[in-house]
Amino acid sequence: MNQNQQRIAQVLASVAIIIVIALLRDRSRTLAAITATMPVNVALGLWIVGTGEGTGQADVVSFTRSMVAGVGATLIWVVAVWFGARAGWGIGRLLVLGYAAWAVALGAALALQSLLGAGVVFPG
Repeated sequence: MNQNQQRIAQVLASVAIIIVIALLRDRSRTLAAITATMPVNVALGLWIVGTGEGTGQADVVSFTRSMVAGVGATLIWVVAVWFGARAGWGIGRLLVLGYAAWAVALGAALALQSLLGAGVVFPG
């Protein structure tokens, strides 16, 4: 599979997941939520990095180590949005709250990593 075909396949996989979530939303909100939180972007990112020309094991290890900070920040995003939704906030405010919480959590994780050294926080 050449690089253009890989990019097209990645986009099609992303679109397919969005369609599945939209279809499941009417049948089961729980299944839609589970599908929405599947590590699709993680797998697609790994696919993009792992199949890149000249990519070696060290590149994949470094990439996956860096994802740890993002996953933790995403959990903070979800929790913040959940609290906002319980408070009755609308979608716009929920998104602002979620991304603000995500940015603070990610900034804190990256600052901690910088202060302590990458190998201490996210060992390779």
